[in-house]
Amino acid sequence: MAELQVLLAGTDDHDLTKLDEYLAVGGYAGVGKARAMTPEELIDELQRATLRGRGGAGFPMGRKASLIDRSSPKPKYLVVNADESEPGAFKDREVMARVPHRLIEGCLISAHAIEAHEVFIFIRGEYLSEYEILQAAVDEARAAGLFGDVDILVHRGAGAYICGEETALLDALEGRRGQPRPRPPFPPVQGLYDAPTQINNVSTIATVPAIMEMGAEAFAKTGTESSPGSAIFSISGNIARPGNYELELGTPMRELIYDLAGGVPDGRELKAVIPGGSSVPALAPDEIDVPLDYDSLQKIGTFFGAASLIVVDDRCCIVQLALRSAKFYQHESCGKCTPCREGTRWMVQILERIEAGDAELSHIELLESIGSRILGRSLCALGDFAVYPTHSYITKWRNEFVAHIEQGGCPYGGASSLEGIVAPLDQHTHSPMAEVPA
Repeated sequence: MAELQVLLAGTDDHDLTKLDEYLAVGGYAGVGKARAMTPEELIDELQRATLRGRGGAGFPMGRKASLIDRSSPKPKYLVVNADESEPGAFKDREVMARVPHRLIEGCLISAHAIEAHEVFIFIRGEYLSEYEILQAAVDEARAAGLFGDVDILVHRGAGAYICGEETALLDALEGRRGQPRPRPPFPPVQGLYDAPTQINNVSTIATVPAIMEMGAEAFAKTGTESSPGSAIFSISGNIARPGNYELELGTPMRELIYDLAGGVPDGRELKAVIPGGSSVPALAPDEIDVPLDYDSLQKIGTFFGAASLIVVDDRCCIVQLALRSAKFYQHESCGKCTPCREGTRWMVQILERIEAGDAELSHIELLESIGSRILGRSLCALGDFAVYPTHSYITKWRNEFVAHIEQGGCPYGGASSLEGIVAPLDQHTHSPMAEVPA
């Protein structure tokens, strides 16, 4: 099975961090096509392409552009979310490192659609090399006169996961502590500096030049009917060939895991797949025969998310996995709303007791109850992200939670791959949980 290169097209044969090489493969041609169209025509073209946001929610990019209040007397802003902080996600990093000019071209086209003259790219603070590459590309394109009446500012974040949430990102851009804003008003009406603002993910904006090159109708015929185009899938964890793979949407998950990424190494068995970064419900091995697109994943109870698969083998203690996930979201909670601030702390405390074998069976029900009181009640989705994976672990691997309680400790005896310890040789072909009743 071959990869479909759209975002990363040309990177194998050219150094597309250089403007002259990007121009040689037709780069920035889409800007001229877009500027020959009225904003209304361009938005219509983007809507007919049905490009869905690659940041997690999957909201149609053209539809989002159409919601911008262009009648407002205030400036219009385009903001690119490059704060890629989801555990397991590293697709946007490669786009910025290898094809920065494709992202810049997408920014110029998208800015014309909403009549914006200022673009802000909010990049994760830890991405120093990517920032330097992107900033150099911005400087090169500006010096070449490609920007016209648009300017682009690359802004480095300060390392807060919460700034991946679009309204917290806006607060950080304005110089405040990154915390989510109550909604409404929504950013298309009142966003950055209280002005109409469109916010999109790096991979979404970097796909826009392909739409201009192919045309909306041709683009819409790739991928699936409801999820056209390609996506870069990050795959990591217990996998033979981790990395980024750009694939047509609708590619079967099993083909990515076993054909392209080489399957689970060392003779181990697949235990779980977290398909969209650490914040989404996990899938059991019998659930991976599913197309990698938004609607197909949602039908089986999980989410496309950040298109970042984390593969887990049979050494993994699911309770440890739940605890590590819950600790991350507790640490990254901004503390602005009570359900998330208090609920994530309670989740961690209960999971610590279960992992230590110092819990009762009623604590499992208590953990589920706490999660149900966080879901849908926090100011942003971070609270939900803490609950989704843990609830899926309890639902599908409840026997492991019970085993910790009944045996007074972790049945894995230090052999969990989460700790980076290879299971003892006498357990190499025998899961430590094999004797735990399902």
